Amino acid sequence: MLKLLSGCLAAGLLTATVQAQELYKPRNIQNAYNAGTRAANGAPGKKYWQNKGKYDISLTVNPPNKTIYGSENIDYINNSPDTLYSLAIRLICNLHKPQSPRSGYISHDFLSKGVIIDTFYVGNRAINFNNDVGTVANVSLAKALYPKETARLHIAWHYDMSVESGREGMIDSTTFYLAYFYPRISVYDDYNGWDRIEHTDRVEFYSDFNDYEVSIKAPKNFVVWGTGDLVNPGEVLQPEVAKKLAASYLSDEITHMATFQDMQQHRVTQQNDWNTWKMKASHIADVTYGVSDHYVWDASSVVVDSSTKRRSSVQAAYNDTAKDFRYSVANGRYALNWFSHQWPGVPYPFSKMTAFQGYADMEYPMMVNDATTDDVGFSQLVQDHEIAHTYFPFYMGINETRYAFMDEGWATTFEYLIGIAEKGQEKADEFYKQFRVVRYINDPSTEEDQPIISMSSQLSGVGYGNNAYGKPSLAYLALKDMLGDAAFKKALHSYMSRWNGKHPIPWDFFYSINDACGQNLDWFWNSWFFSNNYIDLVLQNVEKKGDSAVLTIQNKGGFPIPFDVVVTYKNAQPLRLHQTPAVWKSNQPQIQITIPATDKIKQVQLDGKLFMDATPQNNNYPVK
Repeated sequence: MLKLLSGCLAAGLLTATVQAQELYKPRNIQNAYNAGTRAANGAPGKKYWQNKGKYDISLTVNPPNKTIYGSENIDYINNSPDTLYSLAIRLICNLHKPQSPRSGYISHDFLSKGVIIDTFYVGNRAINFNNDVGTVANVSLAKALYPKETARLHIAWHYDMSVESGREGMIDSTTFYLAYFYPRISVYDDYNGWDRIEHTDRVEFYSDFNDYEVSIKAPKNFVVWGTGDLVNPGEVLQPEVAKKLAASYLSDEITHMATFQDMQQHRVTQQNDWNTWKMKASHIADVTYGVSDHYVWDASSVVVDSSTKRRSSVQAAYNDTAKDFRYSVANGRYALNWFSHQWPGVPYPFSKMTAFQGYADMEYPMMVNDATTDDVGFSQLVQDHEIAHTYFPFYMGINETRYAFMDEGWATTFEYLIGIAEKGQEKADEFYKQFRVVRYINDPSTEEDQPIISMSSQLSGVGYGNNAYGKPSLAYLALKDMLGDAAFKKALHSYMSRWNGKHPIPWDFFYSINDACGQNLDWFWNSWFFSNNYIDLVLQNVEKKGDSAVLTIQNKGGFPIPFDVVVTYKNAQPLRLHQTPAVWKSNQPQIQITIPATDKIKQVQLDGKLFMDATPQNNNYPVK
């Protein structure tokens, strides 16, 4: 008996210890906190730093010629406390090389020779650059780059656009999407040093906040859309078009900047042999551009900051046959307004947003590259999702390569919330369940239940998708349900304000939310992000006690989810009692809930709504 009692006490102590367990941190992450670059309250530490680049880029494009020529000067500022003896150079378009790693089969049209570096200088010293590299190259420095010093690089390069377009490439013979087109210095950060993870078609990106001045030289009758403010509209656009563009920046009306006939009759660009489009953007994660000689062009603007009345331009460039894109600017205006004033409720930070018709359904700063579909409602949802990425990872410098859930999970959440406003609760719920949850919850494979904190670059297939999109979104929605909208938004704004323009990691998010809402939510984070839990409740028993009944509910899957208890009575009206995830805080494996039973109970049901159950058949309990 004493031995058994001792064992029970030990089990109780173990349970208490597990519930109070601090969040696991890998050694490199712990070292960053120890060094004071990150703080235990979730804010940047007193010794936080990040490096920066100033890019002056010149490009020449000449469709249908597939070859892109570029040159750039980079001033790279070493704000770290470390002396750098080499630079990691990222060449993302080397993904097109036949030998580059990819997640699956690709066609011959995707392949190219990759990026060819023609000249590479650090200061006045020429570097003999080896082009036989993947997406990350190491360049040794003849002279060390000390803390607070700046290195000047000059690079000239060329590469061929891939015929098959994905996140970048040829849309058609005279329409190009230019993304990741320039050699860039990879991120050097406080927790991992140089980011040397090779880029694949599965993983996404991690970028410094840089300043850009970009000049794109294109033949006459080619329009260039993209990241940054167009600083020379009068030099590249015919006067009437430049005038309409300026007016659109201050108007709620949608203006057809260039119709198909305008493009065909050469009434849009200046009729020089070549026009050089100059764009400028500061403290931003990346730049991308679309080029076409036949895409139509719409523009308008919307107030994104009610306090200052600041407006952002909303534009769209698309093939005249794309019916869904005719609604793109109207939908974009709605999205920018809604995201700015509802969720996340932070004013859209950029001067413009352009939707470009391509193939990727992919986000970029100030731009999205979306496919056209026959379903106008679905096209709106896709555009909403990509625009939502403005906040994660571009307002916050997320390391998407390692922690995709920090941006995709949020974009999925905002996609759902704006969907309620656009299409109603029922349709938004149904789409979210079918598109984000069903595939996850109905797949019992091991990879589906890997912890969300798992590095995204080490996941594959559906396991990557669910850990990046559906599962973290459910976690964020569960947190919203538990805290309530006001407290949730306050905590989210605190996190976003602290890390705007910086590089947060998951632990910064967890600790910042804890700090902002004034409670230790590590029990919640541990379950949702660090465990192999899933969603599965079991209604084990309903026991009547006088005018009440006690429900025993087992959390077999483990995730602390919100759910409703739906009670059907013989004579009285059905009763729906909502339970927030907080009910699982004290006893995560099992809880008891008391419900009224003054009338005879016919049935009790657990309804997780969005939180679909792996075994719904044991969520009903008919009372005999």
